[in-house]
Amino acid sequence: MFMGEYNHTIDAKGRLIIPSKFRDALGNEFVVTKGLEGCLFVFERYEFDSFIDKLNEKSDLEANVRKIKRFFISGAQEVEVDKQGRILLPSVLREHASLEKDVVFAGVGGHVEIWDKSRWDEISAYDDINDIAEELAAFGISF
Repeated sequence: MFMGEYNHTIDAKGRLIIPSKFRDALGNEFVVTKGLEGCLFVFERYEFDSFIDKLNEKSDLEANVRKIKRFFISGAQEVEVDKQGRILLPSVLREHASLEKDVVFAGVGGHVEIWDKSRWDEISAYDDINDIAEELAAFGISF
């Protein structure tokens, strides 16, 4: 399980150091793809394959299935960690997440998210977290 929050910077060439705790779990090759809400999702290869297998169980005759497949699969890149612990993020992924310099890695269970720092600060304010917790409790989710 991925957990924790780590701040890093991306260089002018699009290289980004992967936090060592995440690197240990991800290995030297993994998948980065477009994520929801303007971030990037990082998956271990087998987790990404499992996710795609679930999508492939749905019919391509459904427009939303085709859209979600396009979003996640065409946006996906296999990346390899170099000797300095960095990956090279393609420009299409950097643009999707508006990554320019300061970034945040957030472990969220089964995958990692990469956020632009200023966007992360906005989205992680959690002003409504008590309301969300109450809503989830109504569905039987609790500590």
